[in-house]
Amino acid sequence: MVRSALLWWTSALLGALWIPLAHAAAPPRAALLEITGPIGPASSGYFERARRQAVADGAQLIVLRLDTPGGLDSAMRDIIRDILASPVPVVAWVGPGGARAASAGTYILYASHLAAMAPATNLGAATPIPVGGSWPTPKPGKPRDEAGQDQAGAPPDAAELKAVNDAVAYIRGLAEKRGRNADWAEAAVRSAASLSAEQALKLKVVDLLADDVPQLLQRIDGRSVQTASGPLTLHSAGAAVTHYAPDWRTRLLAVLTSPTIAYALLLVGIYGLLLEGYHPGAVLPGVAGGIALVLALYALQMLPVNYAGLALILLGVALLVAETYAASFGVLGSGGVVAFVLGSVLLFDTGAPGFGVNLGVIAGLALGAVAVLALTLFLVLRARRAPVVTGAGALLGQTAEVLEDFSGEGWARLMGERWRVRSAVPLAAGARVRVTRMDGLLLTVEPLDGH
Repeated sequence: MVRSALLWWTSALLGALWIPLAHAAAPPRAALLEITGPIGPASSGYFERARRQAVADGAQLIVLRLDTPGGLDSAMRDIIRDILASPVPVVAWVGPGGARAASAGTYILYASHLAAMAPATNLGAATPIPVGGSWPTPKPGKPRDEAGQDQAGAPPDAAELKAVNDAVAYIRGLAEKRGRNADWAEAAVRSAASLSAEQALKLKVVDLLADDVPQLLQRIDGRSVQTASGPLTLHSAGAAVTHYAPDWRTRLLAVLTSPTIAYALLLVGIYGLLLEGYHPGAVLPGVAGGIALVLALYALQMLPVNYAGLALILLGVALLVAETYAASFGVLGSGGVVAFVLGSVLLFDTGAPGFGVNLGVIAGLALGAVAVLALTLFLVLRARRAPVVTGAGALLGQTAEVLEDFSGEGWARLMGERWRVRSAVPLAAGARVRVTRMDGLLLTVEPLDGH
């Protein structure tokens, strides 16, 4: 019994020691997420789902690779909100060489627990852009002051002042929370300042430089960060990295929420339903148009749509359709083209990079509409000039041959048929006459010159 008890206690003691040893031997786990291209609803949805899945899978660290020209303010704020609430550290890394974190990417970099860049990368140019272009910016080296005044002392308009000051307050708050250079962050918003990776490290805009992800994990090992669940020391050296790539749903959403694709789907849907209305029973235009329209509406509800622009597009299409029914000699059609183009330009209420309708597509569709309008007018005018070939009007002016001598009324051959004719002068058989009037089935004729 003593031997059995001793064996049992020895086994229990070894088991108790094995558990922490096993945990200590297990390598740390890191998740690699990536945001490349314009930041939009697909990007924010992907980041939220992938981050949650990585945490559920036991990742102790999230590396977010950035290479973006910027994007929508709403999507950017969703990503930042998720980073701030993350129970595990999020390390943003701009890389590899040649990548950038411009505009919205700069805000995300500032919001991350640690910020890193690869050599030959850049960040900055975080000034909010209005619809239809950019506000006047001060000369290089002379950014606007805290009141928003430019180098000449002229204040900006209210819309610019509100947007810029809101962005400045937002990025300064992120910088102060993470202990980074808040003054440069403000300059990035007010005067669109940009930095290379080496300059960003020197000015304490980022925490470190790393050529790749393994080097990044090695260099952040031992650093302490403040997460939503409390302070944490990173043990990332040699961490096993799991790549959470965007799934098919994210890729599909990214395609659908491209403004140019959404715009094209909207037009396909409208014209498909119109063709089905013109030719009931064709089926294919109606089915394709219905599917395209539903997809377009799904995409539009996720994008910042200017409903005045959408209304102008619908008005333009309606006027182009009305031109084919009303004899306006191009007035309705011309108005439709103008409304269509203006609506297309104003459709998406954003100046964010990558989130505008391609002007080449708008120009091509506008030229197509003009070509259709010109063809319609040409066909209408040609039809008005063409001789009448059917009905009573087709007989007027035609030449007939008298079949018998008569005075008053008689018979004549017209277009291979016998017709009762009436003449004010006597006519002889074989005379050539011209039809001048038709009363029911009685034709009034007059002799041709020389007969």
